Amino acid sequence: MNIFPGKKTVQYIFFEMLPSFILGLLVFISIILMFQVLRLTEFAIVHGVPLKTIAEIIGYVVISLLPVLFPMALLFSVLLTYGRLSQDSEIVALKACGLPMTTITLPALILASLVGIISAQMSFNIAPWGNRQFEVLYSRLADTKAAAVIKEGTFSEGFFDMVVYANEVDSDKGKLKKVFIYDEKSGDIPLTIIAKAGEIAPDPDKPGHELLLRLQDGEIHRQAKTHTKISFNTYDVQFSAPLNIEEKAKSMPSLTLQEVRNRLKEDIKDEELKRKLQTELHKRWAISILCVVFALIGVGLGTTTNRRAAKAGGMIICLGLIIGYWVLYIAAEGAARSGALPVALAIWTPNVIFGVLGFESLRRNWN
Repeated sequence: MNIFPGKKTVQYIFFEMLPSFILGLLVFISIILMFQVLRLTEFAIVHGVPLKTIAEIIGYVVISLLPVLFPMALLFSVLLTYGRLSQDSEIVALKACGLPMTTITLPALILASLVGIISAQMSFNIAPWGNRQFEVLYSRLADTKAAAVIKEGTFSEGFFDMVVYANEVDSDKGKLKKVFIYDEKSGDIPLTIIAKAGEIAPDPDKPGHELLLRLQDGEIHRQAKTHTKISFNTYDVQFSAPLNIEEKAKSMPSLTLQEVRNRLKEDIKDEELKRKLQTELHKRWAISILCVVFALIGVGLGTTTNRRAAKAGGMIICLGLIIGYWVLYIAAEGAARSGALPVALAIWTPNVIFGVLGFESLRRNWN
């Protein structure tokens, strides 16, 4: 005897949603990556970054954004699946067979719970790791722009009161030959440095923050009241990258949930920093719970009417809800960070509003 008479229905609807969930995830990932095309193209064409590194950048970007993309893909999946069921009158048939709306809604809640758990783990630990790896890799790649700025046979400026010239430049390896440097950082007494060869490398003590131009076999000339000449075998010239690259400490999105909690336990005098940490803590949970909220909305709106264009209608409604939610969410986050509203109230307000919308849409289809 089947204890749960709606088991087959739950399985049927659940496995109907899975392909559209994967499709939705791929669609939203593609949309996000479209905004990174120009930056990636610059690295590949201008700075000669290999395709393997470009693939790493894409991977880290996707990983860092997955907690946000999961609820979007889930909403797309639920709206599309329940919209099709409604269009084909399968919802009506299921109700006629005596199945309550709770059973019909159950597959969406199961999928939302699974996706929410995965999203939470991503948001708490994996996405911060991906975001941090992206920050470090991007900072390292930015260092390669120094070699790209130094053009062969051209006086290159932009190194903070330095003029650099090289007869030969290997941008890929950062190697220079027959180098001339005019250094005005010392003020009224500039230095002229001449070397047979040089190599650009990140400063091992401050990776991503400063660069070293390691020169070999050269001379330093200093003209004050008397002329001073110093010969060297190896000499390091230290300068910041042309685009003012700075070593980044861990940004808020790069902190794991446990790191956020640990910092909140400290005696923080800066109220603004404290609000930012509290905002980050509530954001991680709110985004995870959003999966369940979007599932309720998707079922409610997907079964409201027998739309003749379920796929197109579902996509339009999905995009409209996503845009509406994120506009409200960004405004709420701004209010939390500025202190205009209590952090918990501000961050959870969008979820509460959309949760009420979901329950109301379900209530209309309950009978």
